[in-house]
Amino acid sequence: MEFLAATEYDLPQLMSLYRAATRQMDKIGIPQWDEKYPTESIIREDIIRGQMHVGCIGERIAVAYVLEECHAGDYEPAAWRYDEPSFVVLHRLCVHPDFQGQRVAQTAMEALETEVLTRGINAIRLDAFSQNPVALHLYESRGYVKAGEIVYRKGLFYLYEKKLS
Repeated sequence: MEFLAATEYDLPQLMSLYRAATRQMDKIGIPQWDEKYPTESIIREDIIRGQMHVGCIGERIAVAYVLEECHAGDYEPAAWRYDEPSFVVLHRLCVHPDFQGQRVAQTAMEALETEVLTRGINAIRLDAFSQNPVALHLYESRGYVKAGEIVYRKGLFYLYEKKLS
């Protein structure tokens, strides 16, 4: 799998990926995303800011995610264990349903953790929907530790972090 920064050219395929994943989550009872989130304008902003990354298999985007270096204060209530001067926040990790069950998310996590370390950043923070057992298992199996909780429009989300070595 090849990992790249997303471009405006990728926007239609990214929207298709997020819509397909949203439909798949709905089918299995995970009401995490809908027509209100993530929107095309959010994804476009991620691309413009240089924060959206894609993992491609052939010509298709199999996985997408955002790495944000400065994050708004809505994560402040968490009991963060690692008082790092710099960290990134992982958002909107999404595997296209055609590629689910093929370790694509694990491969993406390995790649993004390596990328973050090469930037000289030693910690990753993220939020995960409490009703998404697949995501919770992925993060916990990779050593992410729960640091708190936050409520968004769709319900309870867990805040996780991991110190990278």
